[in-house]
Amino acid sequence: MATTDVRMELTKEHLETGLRGVPVGFCTTSAVEADKGLFYVGQPVESIADRDPEDVVYLLLYKRWPSAEERADFDQLIKDRQHIDPSVVFSLKVLPRRGHPMKWMVNALTVMGMVNPTKDYRRQALDLIAQIPVAVAAIIRIREGWGDPIPPREDLGYMENFVHMLGIPGLSAANAQKLIRLMRVFHIVHLDHGGGNLSTFVGKAVASGKADMYESMAGAMSALAGPLHGKANQECLDFIQECVARVGPNFDAAAVAQLIRQKLANKEVVYGFGHAVLRVEDPRARVLRTLGEELCPHDTNFRMVKLLAEVGPAILKENAKIADPHPNVDSASGSLLMACGLSNPDYYTVLFGLSRVVGIAAQIVYERCEARGGKGTPIIRPKYFYSDTGTAKGEATILGSG
Repeated sequence: MATTDVRMELTKEHLETGLRGVPVGFCTTSAVEADKGLFYVGQPVESIADRDPEDVVYLLLYKRWPSAEERADFDQLIKDRQHIDPSVVFSLKVLPRRGHPMKWMVNALTVMGMVNPTKDYRRQALDLIAQIPVAVAAIIRIREGWGDPIPPREDLGYMENFVHMLGIPGLSAANAQKLIRLMRVFHIVHLDHGGGNLSTFVGKAVASGKADMYESMAGAMSALAGPLHGKANQECLDFIQECVARVGPNFDAAAVAQLIRQKLANKEVVYGFGHAVLRVEDPRARVLRTLGEELCPHDTNFRMVKLLAEVGPAILKENAKIADPHPNVDSASGSLLMACGLSNPDYYTVLFGLSRVVGIAAQIVYERCEARGGKGTPIIRPKYFYSDTGTAKGEATILGSG
């Protein structure tokens, strides 16, 4: 790995800012470049969004595309490991039908770790990637009262199997194919997002104490559950539906532009725009809008998504304080999920987690098994300065290169 030269002066203004922008390590799976977008192992995510999800999972794990033989072996490995222990299903059946389903996901991960106690991070990563679609489908079926979990099939692909295991009541064959198409792309664009997003960092921090993959992932998914992180797609759908309700179903660009200006004047939040790192449009948003044109071009919510993307940036640019006025991935994902048959938005964060587990697992494997010549990264232990007033006195300075 090439060494990245890092020189920065860390002062008290950097403290209590969530470590934003402070370099702490290397990420070998993906990168977010402010003026370009998201890349998986150097591949622009927009250019690979239509590949088989299994290919992209392999890329993140092994840092190269699989050959035909390697892909066949990988597919078989997933099929051989995809059955979850019955105790996981039992634990889900006795949970109260209250609280956000992300709590169910954390519960499932904890029990999965109990029945798979090995500390082999590579093996647990593969086991978890194989089993997480089965667990998530079981969570949704049990919590929704749709019946017992549906076993995976040996003849279906990764996301095809997931939709099969969901067994959504009343979903037509045509809409099931639309949902498969959506989930294949949704899965790819949500797999990874650099090394410093909250859920990924939390998962790696937990693993730095030598917690196993399942304990680490339970921590990561707890972080993802927060409304400032993984729940954003659900909140964006709420925003889209509110916009439709306020302007009526026969809206046009002028009506949407007026609505945005009114919201800004009222100091209301305009969801679905902006990004912590990017200063160009999130390429994942473009991917999902293009897919929406294929799957649900006349859906009312999706029409609102498109018009907001068309008229919103120019209006938001008028405010110099807005660093990124462009649509992000959450702007479209919830509306597409609802249009394609997943009508309960409470599960959208769980679907985000289903995908992000892959990238987090791959990053944990690197930090535990490969970093620093195989020694792994040390336990996470940042420095805090004591202050009896809550404000740091003096300045801390770090100068060096990494």
